[in-house]
Amino acid sequence: MALVSKSPWVIHYDGSSCNGCDIEVLAALTPGYDAERFGVVNTGNPKHADIFLVTGGVNEQNKKVVKEIYDQMLEPKVVVACGVCACTGGIFKDCYNVLGGIDQVIPVDVYAPGCAIRPESIIDAVVEGIGVLEEKARAMKAEKKKR
Repeated sequence: MALVSKSPWVIHYDGSSCNGCDIEVLAALTPGYDAERFGVVNTGNPKHADIFLVTGGVNEQNKKVVKEIYDQMLEPKVVVACGVCACTGGIFKDCYNVLGGIDQVIPVDVYAPGCAIRPESIIDAVVEGIGVLEEKARAMKAEKKKR
């Protein structure tokens, strides 16, 4: 499990945001902010991802997609809600079609609010998620030994 903590792969999904947080997620992955120094690799395949970065809130149209991506990820996995919309629904929370934050559909491990969230905050949240991922991996290993 040591490789998980050294090279976390992330998958990003935009729920229903204004696109501000999406641009910041992409910025965090560029050489300017250099998330790769923590071993972060962006992937498009949920089966390869350790960390699920979600921007935007949840609505009726995307809740199945969010759940499907989450369900396809292998354990241990971590969900990071990036931006206030992913955390609570943000300024869109009173819209007829917005159910709220990502935690309305899947469990969230790290909340990283901001409008738009800064790349530094995204990197901090991913690093925090790495710690959660390590804890989950240890718990899985201990559970496996019990059997």
